[in-house]
Amino acid sequence: MPDNGQASSLWMLYAFGTVVCWGVYGILLHSGVVAMNDLQYGRYKAFFWVGVAYFLFAVLAPAGILLATGASWSMPVKGLTWSLVAGVAGAIGAFCVLVAFANKGHPAVVMSIIFAGAPIVNAAVALTVHPPAGGLASIKWQFIAGILLAAAGGTLVTLYKPPPGPAKPAVEKPK
Repeated sequence: MPDNGQASSLWMLYAFGTVVCWGVYGILLHSGVVAMNDLQYGRYKAFFWVGVAYFLFAVLAPAGILLATGASWSMPVKGLTWSLVAGVAGAIGAFCVLVAFANKGHPAVVMSIIFAGAPIVNAAVALTVHPPAGGLASIKWQFIAGILLAAAGGTLVTLYKPPPGPAKPAVEKPK
C-alpha cells in the first residue's frame, strides 16, 4: 500500500471493523424483518429497531463522551449541517435497503450492488468536491482500474450468486 503519511495502522483495524459490521448489516436486517412475522409492516418494525440502535450508539455514546471529557458543545452551523445531511443520507440508504428487500431483492445481491457501487459513487463525489492537484488528467490508471474492478465485482457477484439451499420445513406451532 502506498504510504499516506499515517504512522499508525490502527485506522485500518477500525476500517476492517466497519467492513465486518456493514458486511453483516444486510443479512442481519433481513433476518430481523423475517423474524417480525409481519409481511406488511415487518420491515418498518425492523427499521424502527435500527433507529433505536443508532440512537444508542450515535447519540447517547458520543454525548456521554463529550460530557465525560468536558468537551465544548459549541458546534459551527456548517459542521452541524453537513453532519446532519450525512445522517439523513445514511438513514435514507438504510431504508432503501429495506425497500429493496421488500421488492424481492435477495440480500446477497442487494448488498453486493451497494458495496460495489458505494465506493464508485464516493470516488466520483470526492473527485468533484476535491479535485486532484494536477486535474483529472493526473489520476493514475490504477485508480480507474479499481473503479472498473469494483463495478465488475459487483456485477459478477450479482449475476452468479449461489442458489439458495433447500427450503426448511415449516415448524408447527404448539397448540
